[in-house]
Amino acid sequence: MQIEKLHTALKYYMLPTLLVVSQSVFAAGIFIPRPSPGLIANADKGKILFQENCARCHGVDLKGTDQGPPMLHRVYLASHHSDAAFQLAVKNGVMPHHWPFGKMPAVPTLTADDVAHIIAYVRGEQFKAGIK
Repeated sequence: MQIEKLHTALKYYMLPTLLVVSQSVFAAGIFIPRPSPGLIANADKGKILFQENCARCHGVDLKGTDQGPPMLHRVYLASHHSDAAFQLAVKNGVMPHHWPFGKMPAVPTLTADDVAHIIAYVRGEQFKAGIK
């Protein structure tokens, strides 16, 4: 039972906060997706991808819905939820740990490059909203 709790903690809480230096990382059997080398993330493209894939739960204005939490919140700043955490959440889904919503499902149609564009959009909107 303790081993299962430790594995869950590693997979959903601790591992996503790792600073990823290499092109890809395997840790505890989990692959952390990385965008293409040299990709310049585009917030405008990220906005379109967010609206198509994330807004239903996280809100068209990034302020959340009754289905998912707001992205315009300090808990989603890079200092707490790194880009790797976003990549892992999209790839694997994520168990609820900050909000009273159900498990976020994986979004297998999004690539690591797509997620990088979405992250650029979200981080830009956080900055505009004064979330630091």
